[in-house]
Amino acid sequence: MRTLIKNIKIIKSNEIIKGSVIIENRKIKDILELETCDKSFETVIDGHGKYLSPGFIDIHNHGNFGKDVMEASFEALDTMAAFHIRNGVTGFLATTMTDTNEATVKAIKNIVSYIKTTSKSIENKSKILGIHMEGPYFSVLKKGAQPGECIKEPNLNEIKEYLDLSNGNLKLFSIAPEVIGALDAIKYLKDKGVTVSLGHSNANFEESMAGIDMGATEATHLYNGMKNFSHREPGIVGAVLTDNRVNCEMICDGIHIHPAAMKLAYMAKGEDKIILISDAMMATGLKDGWYTLGTQNVLVKNNVAKLHDGTLAGSTLTLNKAVYNMVHMLSVPLYQAVKMASLNPAKSIKMDDKKGSIEIGKDADLILFDEDINVEKVFIAGKLVYIL
Repeated sequence: MRTLIKNIKIIKSNEIIKGSVIIENRKIKDILELETCDKSFETVIDGHGKYLSPGFIDIHNHGNFGKDVMEASFEALDTMAAFHIRNGVTGFLATTMTDTNEATVKAIKNIVSYIKTTSKSIENKSKILGIHMEGPYFSVLKKGAQPGECIKEPNLNEIKEYLDLSNGNLKLFSIAPEVIGALDAIKYLKDKGVTVSLGHSNANFEESMAGIDMGATEATHLYNGMKNFSHREPGIVGAVLTDNRVNCEMICDGIHIHPAAMKLAYMAKGEDKIILISDAMMATGLKDGWYTLGTQNVLVKNNVAKLHDGTLAGSTLTLNKAVYNMVHMLSVPLYQAVKMASLNPAKSIKMDDKKGSIEIGKDADLILFDEDINVEKVFIAGKLVYIL
């Protein structure tokens, strides 16, 4: 089936152009800057001058709409996937929390089962692109909302078990580089094709650089769960901001990071090395109240999620709002902010050959939104799956 989306502003990776996009056989067939005849298409959609963007990809999110990945149920993941689509996320990594080995294994098995069950169907839900394991190999000093009693040193046999259970779906692994055994774990994961991210870490500059030299290429929610920067001991923040091998995740809600710190990261890393994430927990999309994040009780008040001791515990951010904030808080060009939520995360998990940008031959995972990044239509593999 041939579909034409016309009268749109097309957000490419380096510019925004006016024109039309042709979809055929689930792929982007052509990108036109001139009008074309409607009669040769089975479906014609008028974008009425709105923006057509690549679908957003959220590589760090724990839950939404009352559900959590660690519940390890089909319903939890399905609910999350349905909520994501409303906010322009066409693909995401189901992100685990630090927990017991038994709970972690159960969550991984559930994610793999869900992916297998839903991989060939195209419904009004976002697609799970893989697994992000956030923990359990962290620094207790920078655990944040990760339960300290389950934090431990890396074990290669345990990591191998996780990899085997994931059936090739383990895409991202967050780890603190300074803990005993971390460097061997980083190298092992890198050699297996898994992207390694440094996080929940009290590492100094040298320890952080050792992790990067061993193969880590990402920083988990920059500034949060990290040793503070100092001009005499720049620590992990200084390492990841100054090493061009590292992409930096950012929770751009104005709560986890002050806009000035967001701007500093943007100036240091540029448009190609920042990845917008939600780090969302189950309260996302719901009203204030008590919720859980893994095994932790969380109070959400005025959309801010905290543990009983005041520690931030994930967010209630959505990725379209993160894009909006980058544009309106920092005056980042829209096409750059979109890249941070689409192409950059796709590169991080090695899926940019198929996803993350509007290019001929790529999957037709597309979203249509207005000036305020309110999502009005979503396409997955060229099929219209959501209309506001």
